[in-house]
Amino acid sequence: MEGDGAENTKSFSGIPEAVFVDNVDEFMNLPENSGGVDKVLRQLDEQHGKYKFMEYTLNTKRRRLRQQIPDLARSLDVIEKLKTQKEEMETQFLLSDQVFLKANVMPTNTVYLWLGANVMLEYSLEDAEKLLTTNMATAKKNLACVEHDLDFLRDQWTTTEVNMARVYNWDVKKRQAAKASS
Repeated sequence: MEGDGAENTKSFSGIPEAVFVDNVDEFMNLPENSGGVDKVLRQLDEQHGKYKFMEYTLNTKRRRLRQQIPDLARSLDVIEKLKTQKEEMETQFLLSDQVFLKANVMPTNTVYLWLGANVMLEYSLEDAEKLLTTNMATAKKNLACVEHDLDFLRDQWTTTEVNMARVYNWDVKKRQAAKASS
């Protein structure tokens, strides 16, 4: 992601900023709001729905990154163990959910890393450690960006909800005033 200053950037994902409606009379007199209160409320509701969808997408990404970081850490721990291993050792590894298998691990200078998309490559221990360290740093940076974007997004949908309430209340007061004057 561009830039490391999360405080200086509003959104890393290009999330559009919701503009707070301070003066509802001026807002409703804008040319794009000439369709009436219902049209404006529909637009605000549509914008709110888009923000909620973006939140769902970012939460999914955050969940994936939160799962990926411990996996990378465990892989790095195993590589450190393999680098110091001088003789055969017995261990258990996860075969499937809650199924472990005993194995004897011989000293080695290479490991196979699962890269995804049904691709697995052999790496030297040093290259694997370098790759996993880089992936770990990238995952942590991406998680920080996603967290920042989620905070920004919460502010945007809250602003949109407040705008919807302000426009609705403005309409109610306008109708009550028209009813009282007739």
